[in-house]
Amino acid sequence: MNTIITYRKASENDMNYLLDLRTKTMNPHYADSNLPTDKETTLQRILYQFDKAHIILLNNEPVGLLKIDKAENKTEVMQLQIDPSQQGKGLGKMILTDILEEASKDKKTVTLSVLKTNKAQNLYASLGFKIVGEDEHSFFMEFQGGFENFSQL
Repeated sequence: MNTIITYRKASENDMNYLLDLRTKTMNPHYADSNLPTDKETTLQRILYQFDKAHIILLNNEPVGLLKIDKAENKTEVMQLQIDPSQQGKGLGKMILTDILEEASKDKKTVTLSVLKTNKAQNLYASLGFKIVGEDEHSFFMEFQGGFENFSQL
């Protein structure tokens, strides 16, 4: 697959796209978890740490969102959303693999949280993330080193 993924910083001009994307990708999981799915709450989630938001581009077309926080000793994947029309094609795995490889070079832990109703947790587990905690609605997952065999994925 000759797939070129690039990123650009999200801006106010992306609000309609991000609202549509989040409604399609996350609201079903929020509804299954009995969490609010109204437009105002959805907008609040989009705006949370918006300075860390990047539009994922596939061949220069927007296909998703990556919100990531790279700190000194850890990288947090805050949000990763792929448009449903592009899901199941390996894009999420490719993006996460790049993040894990970069973190490995810097000896960083990678963390994320996933709603218990979201099947993306299977992807995370297949990449080596382990559940390190949970609350009523989410699992908290971590990937720590162990990258010796990583390139074989």
